[in-house]
Amino acid sequence: MTVLVNLIVTLGMLYVVPAGLRLIDPVRLRRTARLWPAFATPGAVCLWLPRGAPATVLAALYAAATLALAAAAAARLSRALTRNPARGSTGPGPAEVAVLTALAAPSVAGTALVAERAGYRLFGFDLDILALTVPHFHFAGFAAALVAGLVCRACPPGAGAPGTSGPAASAALARWAAYSVPAGTLLVLLGYFVDDWAELAGAVTLTGGMWAVALLTWRDVRPAVRDRDRVTAALLATSAAVLVATMLLALWWALGEATGIAHPTLTWMAATHGLGNALGFALCSLLAWRRLAADPAGPPEPAALLSRHAGRTGRPARTETPS
Repeated sequence: MTVLVNLIVTLGMLYVVPAGLRLIDPVRLRRTARLWPAFATPGAVCLWLPRGAPATVLAALYAAATLALAAAAAARLSRALTRNPARGSTGPGPAEVAVLTALAAPSVAGTALVAERAGYRLFGFDLDILALTVPHFHFAGFAAALVAGLVCRACPPGAGAPGTSGPAASAALARWAAYSVPAGTLLVLLGYFVDDWAELAGAVTLTGGMWAVALLTWRDVRPAVRDRDRVTAALLATSAAVLVATMLLALWWALGEATGIAHPTLTWMAATHGLGNALGFALCSLLAWRRLAADPAGPPEPAALLSRHAGRTGRPARTETPS
């Protein structure tokens, strides 16, 4: 299991996070994304070293970068709270909540990585649990929340033709997903400290949000690009289909932990749920959204992606990059 988990974490560190940063904010986070490999490489190397001082030092370098992302999330939230009173609202919208969660999640992974590499049972957790926390908050934390935010931006209210209920329903579901994925991630984290039933509640919430993301990706985002970019459409379809299976496995495991019914082992979960989410969901999703961002036929903003509920001209609706 260790080799597989390390490979998954390496993918998260070296590709998923910097690629996601470019989608979140290609202006303010451009320098961070460009420099990220300088900190992610020591983090990846430390995974393959024995526990001890050298591995801990390398892990700490990566953790420092993740804490800087968390600080960026705090600054971003402050800017949102400063702007929103003039708009008559009281806080960040659902897509922004998802983006803030994505920016903060790697800091949990980085902290767990330092403790695990040092052989220190942080908060009394077994080292195996700390080791699995690292990929969880790169993929269920960072990638899942980011994609939920992008899907929410791609399904804005009023994107469709007047008198149709589809766009409004999609927008409402997208907003719910953008809230429930961060909420589920937080509940799972709290479940670590409370009990297995709290973790099950988090798994249910997170699964509901991710299945909503899968549905919206399949039904709303994919058809908008299917005719002109079959590769991107295939990547989107793969990411949506994989989520159905991997999140069902997550529910099964959490239910088994809470009730004692037969359920997969952690090794089996890493080989199925973990690998599926890393390659089938996160990697395929980011590749697809980056292709959409670079598509000359689409809008220039990386998060300003497509809704299938286009206007009469057939051109996709535009949304704004989360700010």
